[in-house]
Amino acid sequence: MSASSHHQKWQISETEREIYRQRSQASSLAKAKAMRGEGKQPIHPINQPRLNPETLMPQQPNNGWKTLSLFSGGGGLDLGFEQAGYTHVASYDILPEAGITLHQNRPQWQIFAGETGDVTKIDWRPYRGMVDVIQGGPPCQPFSIAGRQKGQDDSRDMFPQFIRAILEIEPQVFIAENVPALVGKKFSQYVREIIEQPLAGKYHWTKFILQAPDFGIPQVRQRVFFVGFRDAKIAAKYQPPKPTHTWEHLAKNQRQQGDKSSGARQPVQLNLFSAAPKPLNLCMGVREALGLPDIGFDTLAPTIRSALTGPRHTTSVLSSVSAQKTWEKLQIWQNGVAVNREKARLFVAENGHFRLSVADCAIIQGFPDAWQIHGAVYMALGQIGNAVPPPLAYHIALSVANLLRMRNGGLETGFLR
Repeated sequence: MSASSHHQKWQISETEREIYRQRSQASSLAKAKAMRGEGKQPIHPINQPRLNPETLMPQQPNNGWKTLSLFSGGGGLDLGFEQAGYTHVASYDILPEAGITLHQNRPQWQIFAGETGDVTKIDWRPYRGMVDVIQGGPPCQPFSIAGRQKGQDDSRDMFPQFIRAILEIEPQVFIAENVPALVGKKFSQYVREIIEQPLAGKYHWTKFILQAPDFGIPQVRQRVFFVGFRDAKIAAKYQPPKPTHTWEHLAKNQRQQGDKSSGARQPVQLNLFSAAPKPLNLCMGVREALGLPDIGFDTLAPTIRSALTGPRHTTSVLSSVSAQKTWEKLQIWQNGVAVNREKARLFVAENGHFRLSVADCAIIQGFPDAWQIHGAVYMALGQIGNAVPPPLAYHIALSVANLLRMRNGGLETGFLR
């Protein structure tokens, strides 16, 4: 059970609870049997992923800009900004497990997690003059369908805290990420009252939606970004990152199978921004990315859900019935993710399909193998599913850094006053 006060269980009947309990017990018994070598004979070798997300975000030299991370989670934004050349100031997250993840991967970072990572209790003013960029993804549950879309009536709504941090620190730039539903009609008043009005006259910002496969991430995932600048002249020159990859070939595979259910949209043509000046790279399908054999069909993975959302914690990445159809065509078992690839191999799925491991899910989200996610499987999947894909964060970070590097009133690198 999550220690976070921001996790909210669904209200389900005792009958439904008993069904979940029986399924869980049956799965646990089958898993224990497999780990003892008494299960089905393994049929899949341990996979060697072909996609190395580090190639999607080559390390840039230090650019002199300092960044503070809020709602850091598994570190997707933090890693992307580091690869883009930013200097880490501190990370904050309410989950103790997220703090361990960050500390294990970057022991030199300053990390606040659990009670010390509770942003509602932090006086941000001491950071004034120390931070160029504030970045973070406030919890999306208040705006997502899975989270019941209660908006500001949801205790997990942390956007006001993100805005408070901006106003107290007064950074040159802020970057916030969330689900596209936040900029839909349902939450237009929320955006106006909670985001626009407090920042009016102080920051000049834009919002836009990016798709993960446009940047080489083999997963259907769309996210909205808010990017704001204190300097109006700089803000006027800002352009969101342009696609680096195309996935038309994968969308075509999906259409040929007669399956429009994955949520994937045709690339490039639907992107709001002009095409990149050089030929786009091909985004890998999920089977190719994970190093699985060619079965004559490959496409983007459906959106990986956070295992911390729903009526119970789970080790499934399944987000919808339509997504299940896509996973089945991919011959990938989306339930019962294993803690590692060896145990995934031993625990043969009911239908013989390839079983995912935590490391595989991390690759699909754009985390390199070297980035280890701490916690029980459900907690690791929660951190992965809630994270901004690092390569996506990387290109957002570059789009800001490239603009700040330009001479504009004598402003080049480092803290801007």
